Amino acid sequence: MNLPFLSSGKTDRSLTAFKYTALDESGKKVAGTEMAASLGAVHLALIQRGLQPLDLKEKTSILKFEITKKMVPRAEVMNFTRQLAVFMKAGVSIMEALEVIVEETQNKLLRKIIFDLIDSLRSGDTFATACASHPEAFPNFYVGILESAELTGNLDQVLNQLAEYIERDQAARTKVTSALIYPAVVAAMSVVTVLILTVFVLPRFRVFFTSLHAKLPLVTRLLMSIAGFVGKWWYAEIAVVIIIVAGFITMKRSEKGHAILDAAILKLPVIGDITQTAVLERVCRILSSMLRAGVDLPRSMAVTADSANNVVFHNALDDVRDAMMQGQGLAGPIARTGLFPGAARQMFRVGEETGTLDQQLTVAADYYNRELETKLERATALFEPAIIVFMGVVVGFVAVALISAMYGIYNQVKVG
Repeated sequence: MNLPFLSSGKTDRSLTAFKYTALDESGKKVAGTEMAASLGAVHLALIQRGLQPLDLKEKTSILKFEITKKMVPRAEVMNFTRQLAVFMKAGVSIMEALEVIVEETQNKLLRKIIFDLIDSLRSGDTFATACASHPEAFPNFYVGILESAELTGNLDQVLNQLAEYIERDQAARTKVTSALIYPAVVAAMSVVTVLILTVFVLPRFRVFFTSLHAKLPLVTRLLMSIAGFVGKWWYAEIAVVIIIVAGFITMKRSEKGHAILDAAILKLPVIGDITQTAVLERVCRILSSMLRAGVDLPRSMAVTADSANNVVFHNALDDVRDAMMQGQGLAGPIARTGLFPGAARQMFRVGEETGTLDQQLTVAADYYNRELETKLERATALFEPAIIVFMGVVVGFVAVALISAMYGIYNQVKVG
């Protein structure tokens, strides 16, 4: 379907096929393909047809495979949003604000995006539509909140709310990353130590023992067999690692495989609990932010589901939204998912009954943020001694094997 007005004045750009998912006027999800010059043009066309866009992306062929996609760092988006809010509150027009901000922006990708935002605004697009063209910087919930703000005229307040949300989200991500850095380094050093022992050190002892024609104890023979296997079949071991990594990436990119991986992660001890808490914090925070900005509940639920970063929660929240659209309320379907703990279910119920759902969700998000921090600290405290014990067992096994062999050789020489 080719629509001439989709180009927004940019007739020099060729049309591209885009896949979309949107909500119709009854709140039902619809999907399809649209020909347009840009994501923003598709976004505008869908709105003009009475649809609320949820997910827009370019329709690519099988031959086009993108391994990595450049994304604007969250910290940069937060700073940009906060700066824009300050300018808007001071009464500066959004065009002038963007022209000032772009001169101070250091990140090359964000700078390029801001220039494109300025061009889109000059062509007559709204700010939300312009941002929708750049999902590498502005996610779905960000665009949805901007659309609501433009309708209500409180763009400066909403931009501040968005900056606060991104800051909290960034803080939560930083906590997870910081908690994983030390265990990851220790685990990596453990693997390197074991590899050095088996590949470089132990083969020298094998040559030494062979030259003496010594009868080695069972534990020493076992150690030498392991070292020999690792040294002889190193290429096969690397191939296995590559296959595992490639399989993991392939599963992540497929819808069914992604769902299997996310479900498996939630069932893991410790890691599953931390993942669930992180997703709960994110869901409550995004839903609260969208409701506070004036976005209607059906669309807020749909966007929150897409932003959950976990297929299990995504599917569950989609089912909750469908049940809500059928008149079953929100608290009941939330409870039936089995993914939300008692505290969260209670807050949903109270918020729904009292009309303070956004406030209750803010409280829930803060609560799960604290829970996430506590669980990360506990997990780190458990992981450190586990790695130390593992290294102790490995080093102890090697020491016992070598010492027992040396002692055996000494006795054989003594007897001889």
